[in-house]
Amino acid sequence: MTGTTGGTAFEKQVLEAAERLTGIAELTPLQYNPRLSADSGTNVWFKREDLQVGRSYKLRGAYNLISQLDDEARAAGVVCASAGNHAQGFAFACRAHGVRGRVIIPSTTPRQKRERIAALGGDMIDLVLQGDTYDEASAAAGAYAAETGATLVPAFDDSRTVAGQATVIAEVVEQLGHAPDVVVVPVGGGGLLAGTATWLAATYPRTRVIGVEPAGARNVAAALHAGSPVVLDEDGFDRFVDGAAVRKAGAVTFPLIRRSGAQVLAVDEGLVCTEMLALYQTEGIIAEPAGALAGAAVRSDGPELDLVAGETVVVILSGGNNDVSRYAEVIERSLRFQGLKHYFLVEFPQEPGALRRFLDEVLGPDDDVARFEYVKRDNRESGPALVGIEIGRREDYEPLLERMARTPLQIEVLEPGSPAFRFLV
Repeated sequence: MTGTTGGTAFEKQVLEAAERLTGIAELTPLQYNPRLSADSGTNVWFKREDLQVGRSYKLRGAYNLISQLDDEARAAGVVCASAGNHAQGFAFACRAHGVRGRVIIPSTTPRQKRERIAALGGDMIDLVLQGDTYDEASAAAGAYAAETGATLVPAFDDSRTVAGQATVIAEVVEQLGHAPDVVVVPVGGGGLLAGTATWLAATYPRTRVIGVEPAGARNVAAALHAGSPVVLDEDGFDRFVDGAAVRKAGAVTFPLIRRSGAQVLAVDEGLVCTEMLALYQTEGIIAEPAGALAGAAVRSDGPELDLVAGETVVVILSGGNNDVSRYAEVIERSLRFQGLKHYFLVEFPQEPGALRRFLDEVLGPDDDVARFEYVKRDNRESGPALVGIEIGRREDYEPLLERMARTPLQIEVLEPGSPAFRFLV
């Protein structure tokens, strides 16, 4: 069944999904988080879906959908497109049901996720890399389903998927013993948000639902502004939060989100990285970027959520499939977001001692050169170098610029988002 549902009918779908998932999905922990509780002045709880089968809540929707296929549909096989997490849940469900499945993922999917898909699906899965984005992989999956008769298992845009994802919030209420005051949900295609908000609107309408999108991929916000799903422009689209980098909201999920009245806001990818590092260093949690989205929003340096002191706030930590090789970029983005790392083009004279003078005259006591490379080398009297400087505190930036202004060297600030920054950094 596809399309939009609500009220009692949706509650029934969620209840049935929960029954299908009994003994299959893990009852993931609901953990009190002292760090964000102190930071926000509320009582913050993490719903640890990063500990779910496949390290993501996505198993719930995929398994719920495949469980409802009849024998003819199962014989024809199934197909899905995914940035990685949905594919893992899909692969597990295929193997559990003995259904042949094809997984189409974009080429940008981290290796760690590819390996987990293969491990969970075993011989029941054909893994295909196609396109550079989720949307391109999704188009390929739709074409394959049309050509072969295989059932398309959407990552979010099917009411059976949405009902499966809604079992997360149903578990939360059971674990708490009451409905939370606020639920903060990461948003990609909107399946988790649509399921959470629709179920709460029908059962506990006083609970406030906040959906959090990455600032570089605000497809639901764009749909709410336009009145219907629209495709985000490629220019400016940021794929860093790969589990939520979707360019168009779902035809099924969008009406559910709009009808629910859920609030939708965005957080900067740099703040997501800062929260990823805090989760790792403080709680020992390895979260992928999409998994840290909701927690980033609750931070005091995040967006204004109008939280009330003492409220019970549930943060859905949605996924833990992070490739460790990405942490260098995570640290880089976090430092830039915090205003602790900056880049400059410095025209150095081709003479002995030029770099030493720069270090002595420009750098402060807590400043450090984190990157240095000549952009172009020739026989001219001077040559430009890309210089990355890490400062000790945000407040040290203006004094650094003042010292640069006093030096005879020609120095250009590389602003994030500028063509030169994107090209050189």
